[in-house]
Amino acid sequence: MFSLARVYSTAVLPNGKNYTFWGKGLSQGHSDAIRRIEGVKDARQYTIPVDQALEAVRAGRHPELTTRQMHTRECFVVLEEGADAARVEKEIKEMPNYFADYDTTVHFISEGELKRNHQSMAHGGFVFRSGTTGKDDEHTHVIEYSLKLDSNPEFTTSVLAAYARAAYRLNQEGVSGAKSVLDIAPAYLCAESGEELRAHLL
Repeated sequence: MFSLARVYSTAVLPNGKNYTFWGKGLSQGHSDAIRRIEGVKDARQYTIPVDQALEAVRAGRHPELTTRQMHTRECFVVLEEGADAARVEKEIKEMPNYFADYDTTVHFISEGELKRNHQSMAHGGFVFRSGTTGKDDEHTHVIEYSLKLDSNPEFTTSVLAAYARAAYRLNQEGVSGAKSVLDIAPAYLCAESGEELRAHLL
């Protein structure tokens, strides 16, 4: 969905810049990376957008933002008995490609607290296109697309079902071969017919 938002908004505002913010939400990949550290029994990691960066983009200021300026990471970790908390925290914060480029906070909690407070699979985020039009780029426009998901896996399943529907319809037309989400026209995704879409959504 974010890929589609970026493509549509870039097409409409070719003179501009894209920004993608993830969260606040649970990152399954980052949580799994923490669980692979020796001494970690279980863990959850949340990706959180930095409010100041969001505000700057919404204001149409076209900021140049580093990875660290866009997101923070918050980790909730259950240790194995006897594990060295200081070593585990150091390994998390210095992990390349996951945490080293971010301001990261690590909380050590009990297994019971993890089960009580950190079982949700919620996620979300924002895609912005900030661009200008006019002879002298005098007009600024900001396109914002956001997701707020109670269940990231269930939402992903819904997306896959929509593209399965499109694949079936394309097959009925004799179309085959590999396609990305960017290659599929929106009308193929909806359960409604072309007539219904034109009548109610166009």
